[in-house]
Amino acid sequence: MEELATGFGLVEGPTWVKDKGLLFSDVIRGGVYLLDASNNISTIVEHRRGIGGIAIHEKNGLIVGGRNISYKSFTDDKTTTLLSSDVTEVALGFNDLTTDSKGRIYVGSVAFKVFSDEEMIPGHLHVIDVDGSVRTISDGVMLTNGLGFSPDGKTLYHSDARDAVVRQYEVSSDGSVSDWKPFVKTNDGHPDGLAVAEDGSVWIAMAYGSRVDVFESNGAFRASLPVPLPMVTSVCFGGPDLKDLYVVTGSRGGPSDSCGTIFRTRVEVPGLPISDAKVSLED
Repeated sequence: MEELATGFGLVEGPTWVKDKGLLFSDVIRGGVYLLDASNNISTIVEHRRGIGGIAIHEKNGLIVGGRNISYKSFTDDKTTTLLSSDVTEVALGFNDLTTDSKGRIYVGSVAFKVFSDEEMIPGHLHVIDVDGSVRTISDGVMLTNGLGFSPDGKTLYHSDARDAVVRQYEVSSDGSVSDWKPFVKTNDGHPDGLAVAEDGSVWIAMAYGSRVDVFESNGAFRASLPVPLPMVTSVCFGGPDLKDLYVVTGSRGGPSDSCGTIFRTRVEVPGLPISDAKVSLED
């Protein structure tokens, strides 16, 4: 794997932006950044900490997670809150997220302070519809992480890092989901961020596992890609042909508390393009 940038606390939310580069966050130190084709880094969102998920919004802005789910404009200081922690009685904030082909946002809530010794309380899975309304569509998620859709949009994959399982749900046309069943159960690492390829394979960052695991759409193991640092937090496909796999890490278990790194490697199958969010920004 080629090292592109390092020196971060906990890199998350890798998101490819066509003709611009890779967006990513630093959960611990705060901010959203853009890594361009020349490996220059610029700041897109300042300060905001805890961003575990990022999506592009069609109205020239970003969707970011953290203590709430917000829209951040690229062109001005406009911020619109789309989902707050009062969505359930236990939610404290929100982690990874994704969008479906309609532009809905799917996001998991967290109900305990992750980097603490607090009792683990399960969170939920929510969907923000294009009209801005919110539904809570699943529960019992111990530590919600990566989300991604199958090529036909009929299956949603969802990492639960603390239960060491990637869930799969059947998705209805209205955006609701079935009861979940296990897609894969993992060992020697915790399933974190994930991405889906054009052929339906699912690429899963294995936190504390120093690797990315690849599974066929039926859950059969395909391959592992070794990563030089243990805290592998997320993955995404990028590049002009979507055959660049970007792999990001945190610092835990590494040589310092600022060794969070962005890696890139070429792969044989392109990733699926991810739709822009189309959720209404009207109050």
